[in-house]
Amino acid sequence: MKKILVYLLFIISYLLLPTFVYAEYVLPYPSFMPGNKIYAITRIVDKLKNYWYFGEIAQQKYHLGLGDKYLVEAKTLFEYKQYLLAADALSRSDKEFSLLQKTPLAVEAAKKHVEVLESLKSTTPQEFTWSPEKVAASTLHLGSMIQSSITIRERLWQ
Repeated sequence: MKKILVYLLFIISYLLLPTFVYAEYVLPYPSFMPGNKIYAITRIVDKLKNYWYFGEIAQQKYHLGLGDKYLVEAKTLFEYKQYLLAADALSRSDKEFSLLQKTPLAVEAAKKHVEVLESLKSTTPQEFTWSPEKVAASTLHLGSMIQSSITIRERLWQ
């Protein structure tokens, strides 16, 4: 009798549990930012990890992780109006993302990246003149840079 009851409970619980769970793609929390003493060390560690992650699947995860990390860094720096540092972080994210192959996870990540970049595009100036001390000023074309980043990511799912 106990065995029948246990089997019955097992069958009922199996039927009531969902068969799959879908979670939206989530970007990581910002890591150390430029200006932190540990930032330079994390950049070196990121480069060294490239040799640790060998094989196609591991390389895919490595490049996707760095693409996410640098995009979040760029987003945070854009929000704090640190445009030169943000542009550098965004170009690193683009570089990592362009190395990805078309997989369902990469496509989902690309869509999330485009969502973030579209929000940045609406809040960031199209051009910014960077005027450091004792050096000639340079113009950052932020609008076209963000649009280029969007195009890189859209290529993945088209």
